[in-house]
Amino acid sequence: MKAKAHKWVSLLAALAIASTLAACQGKSSSETAGGSPSGSSGASPSSSASAPQEHRTLTVEVFDRGKPGQPDLNNNFWTKYINDNFGKQFNVTVNFVPVPRAQEVDKLNVLMAAGQAPDIVFTYNQGVVYNYVQQGGLAELDSALQQYGSTLVNYLGDDVLKYGKFNGKQYAIPGKRTVLAGMNTFIRKDWLDKLGLPVPTTPEQFYDTMVAFKEKNPGNVSGVIPFGYALQPAYPGLGYIPEAFKPSSLTEEQFATLQTQSIWLSNWNLPGFEDAVKYMNKMYNAGLISPNFAIDKDGKLLDADVSNGKVGAFITNWDGPYRTAPGTLANLKKNVPGAELIPIDPWQNDAGKHPKNGYSPNGMYIIIPKSSKNVDLAIQYLNWMADSKVTLFLQNGEEGVDYNMVDGIPKQTGTTNSGDKMMTVANNLDYDLLSNGIELGDPDKNAAAISAGYPGFEKEVENALKVGMTDYYSLYYYSQPNAADAKYNATLTNLSAQMLAKLIAAKPSDVDGLYKSLVQQYMDQGGKEVMDEFVKNYKAQNGQG
Repeated sequence: MKAKAHKWVSLLAALAIASTLAACQGKSSSETAGGSPSGSSGASPSSSASAPQEHRTLTVEVFDRGKPGQPDLNNNFWTKYINDNFGKQFNVTVNFVPVPRAQEVDKLNVLMAAGQAPDIVFTYNQGVVYNYVQQGGLAELDSALQQYGSTLVNYLGDDVLKYGKFNGKQYAIPGKRTVLAGMNTFIRKDWLDKLGLPVPTTPEQFYDTMVAFKEKNPGNVSGVIPFGYALQPAYPGLGYIPEAFKPSSLTEEQFATLQTQSIWLSNWNLPGFEDAVKYMNKMYNAGLISPNFAIDKDGKLLDADVSNGKVGAFITNWDGPYRTAPGTLANLKKNVPGAELIPIDPWQNDAGKHPKNGYSPNGMYIIIPKSSKNVDLAIQYLNWMADSKVTLFLQNGEEGVDYNMVDGIPKQTGTTNSGDKMMTVANNLDYDLLSNGIELGDPDKNAAAISAGYPGFEKEVENALKVGMTDYYSLYYYSQPNAADAKYNATLTNLSAQMLAKLIAAKPSDVDGLYKSLVQQYMDQGGKEVMDEFVKNYKAQNGQG
């Protein structure tokens, strides 16, 4: 036991460099979803037939978000539903183990090291999962999935399940992210209408439109900003502009090994990125973008300029203008009556497509410690949860009490905002582990339900989601984290922000030489090690040596 404990203590040190993935989606502000009071078990025939006779206890992690007024996380409306349905069917008591959301990785490390982790735990951090796999701390799930997980496998599909495979074996059950859109480009439609201009659909048209906005100032504002841009050091990039300049002929290997593993960051070695930088440099020198872009560290200056009616177009989260906080569109309409923002798709590439790098289809990583004696039961629990009726209930509650179904979309009554039924997170994701977002079993219904969470902007949000998903793609999936990326990520992110600031504001004649020298500096400070490891990992993952 001492040797085992020492092994896990060593692991805790290794986890310090684990690369952190995107956290909870949180992009859907609606708490509406699907629900059913039926108490359907959702178990497949095979899992039902193999239900154990002896009484057992299954322990499951639950996030403690510290929300004021939250109920007992191990004894409330949702836990009773789970025990009254799954529990009674399988002769099981499901106990929930609260873990502080802000300390979830640290707490999980301690529980794993002490051999006290619940049967079902989870994290959003791929690096943490990979290190557990390397240390032999996780149960292999392939055989249990085959025997007990037919509904679960069908719900997730291979495109999601692959995110839980390491060294060719299933060690994690990924949650399914239901909203994959990343960003959108928004434009003042009232400005287009006033000038009689069409919606721009190419980079060239977009540039010409920005020139018209500057010269004719359709908003009649002081200090007009045709294209609003903020260089935020935490995630320095150019939005989807580089997609218009990236060759569509890139091979999978080129894309996988040259693309930065983030939807936000700069991809200095990716073909076409230099052309995108030159495009931004041209706009800056023509006076078309925010003059203070380099000092707008958190985007607040840009938001203020948009809200005050100074900005003609900008790039932000796919639903950014419609959120209740900061409420950009609501503020704009208040300050400028008649103002209208619409999402557009101007970043067309050489194949006539409008590619958008969005979120990967996986949410959290659900894992089962190797020390668990209930691997079969844990998979049966997740398999039960994968049933659409169970998902509907866990995300909404009881129809006619907690929600009403309107045109196939559940509308909340407000009963889940407080008391024993309080959902401490949208869509009750702390208990509905498999669905990272609203899940009604149909993309169109999901979109309609998501839009219902933006009162007053339902149609606009539905359209924004549609635009944001046009020609969507996700990054190449690596089953092994890049250790060099974890090591140099902070340094290279900071350096990228400095590089963009210099290149965008440079004289056009200086960009070529400056780009070359700065990229060399980037590679010397860790970029080459990161790229070399991507190449090595790609070849290993694809059996190339």
